[in-house]
Amino acid sequence: MFQQPIPTLCRDGDRLLVLDQTLLPFRTERATLSTLDDVAAAIRDMQVRGAPLIGATAAFGVALALERQGADDRSLQHALTVLGATRPTAVNLHWALTRMDTALRPLRPAQRLAAAWAEAEAIRLDDAQTCDAIGRHGLDILRALAATRTRPLRIMTHCNAGWLATCGAGTALAPIYAAQAAGLAVEVFVSETRPRNQGLLTAWELRAAGVAHVLIADNAAGLLLMRG
Repeated sequence: MFQQPIPTLCRDGDRLLVLDQTLLPFRTERATLSTLDDVAAAIRDMQVRGAPLIGATAAFGVALALERQGADDRSLQHALTVLGATRPTAVNLHWALTRMDTALRPLRPAQRLAAAWAEAEAIRLDDAQTCDAIGRHGLDILRALAATRTRPLRIMTHCNAGWLATCGAGTALAPIYAAQAAGLAVEVFVSETRPRNQGLLTAWELRAAGVAHVLIADNAAGLLLMRG
């Protein structure tokens, strides 16, 4: 399984450690999340970003809330409501919260805390395994494309869909990392992705991994696609 250079999310006893992505690419620091409000703020303010990572962080946020506030129905519903309001359109967020609710609601309050931590960890591990699978299947496609040409494969990315956005290797970048490990020549054109400039995070990832890349203005994407 892909090992993240810096874990984007991990449990440290009764608190969470996340890579503070508001400081990237200039500083690499972890933020400590100790309360439900801390987790909600981290998601809302984009300390944690990327759909899969948001979902996993929210799942751990539910467990953390039950740790702090008790595990009765009222506390569970409060945690789900607070976290669900952080990013109303985030699909993975609401998927993860629904999965936590489904796993915990039928249990007695005394059983919920341990089950919450276990389910959150299962969500984190599921995402890491999904990223690995994306990398494997994507590598098959890239190998087939590489066999038809002599120059490096040219791939364009938008936003950031690497390990920073997940609990594993990433989604769109997972096949690129797999291709590099397999010895395929790859060149990545990274769109800056305004207004948040999340392409800078992709460029930061690729540079650290030694993958050839060029950061481009969003408006240059059409021209590059036309020229192949």
